[in-house]
Amino acid sequence: MLTLSTTQLWVHDQDESLAFWTEKVGFEVKEDVTVPEMGNFRWLTVGPKGSDGCSVVLMAIPGAPVMDDVTRAQVTELMGKGFAGAVFFTTEDAYATYDALAAKGVEFTDKPTEQPYGIDFGFRDPSGNTVRVSQRTPMG
Repeated sequence: MLTLSTTQLWVHDQDESLAFWTEKVGFEVKEDVTVPEMGNFRWLTVGPKGSDGCSVVLMAIPGAPVMDDVTRAQVTELMGKGFAGAVFFTTEDAYATYDALAAKGVEFTDKPTEQPYGIDFGFRDPSGNTVRVSQRTPMG
């Protein structure tokens, strides 16, 4: 059986992203490891406090040899449009979660809205990644 362990978001600045996800969203650091053998590659993950489930890798956009300059520029451009990464979270109370995030300074792309699948809202992280939060209801 396969289990999902991490998902990844490209980020411009790992420290800025770490502050956003821990201070504003309320996540905790799951792993923060620098690997000298890989050019000081930093593996940085965050996730909900107290959860052993899936975490989010805050991945710096690499340069050569992983990505050439053209590819790096394309990823950066897509990030600016909100299309290089997305994560979807669920909550038991969309309105309370929205209010708690707003109180911490999160800027939203839209307010909680009733949808066929539940109540949904969105925001973007400092790198432009799309984040959706929904309070799900059974469909059909």
